[in-house]
Amino acid sequence: MAKTQEGAATTAQAAPGLECDPETKRRIVNRLKRARGQLDAVIDAAERGASCKETITQLSAVTHALNRAGFVIIASAMRNCVDAEQASPEGDDGGPGTAADGTVAPVTTVDELEKIFLSLV
Repeated sequence: MAKTQEGAATTAQAAPGLECDPETKRRIVNRLKRARGQLDAVIDAAERGASCKETITQLSAVTHALNRAGFVIIASAMRNCVDAEQASPEGDDGGPGTAADGTVAPVTTVDELEKIFLSLV
């Protein structure tokens, strides 16, 4: 089983992923771990036949924690797009993220970010 976990860690490190500063990444991971704990509480409540109020309260907490993590991820992506555009002047030498006309092509478009954002609400 250790080999599987090591392989998963290697795959996660090699794949492109969440690009944000370490503090933001820490906040996102903390929110997701909190949501996981709250989801465990929902499952426990359902298994033991807890009251509807208790189950719904826990479910609401899970939803809120996941939405907050999503908002932080989207805000980070928006910052990265703006930073990328400001960092590369027009007429760039055609490096990654630069269109043929020399303009910066954002990794994620504003329309894509808006669609993702609206899927959370």
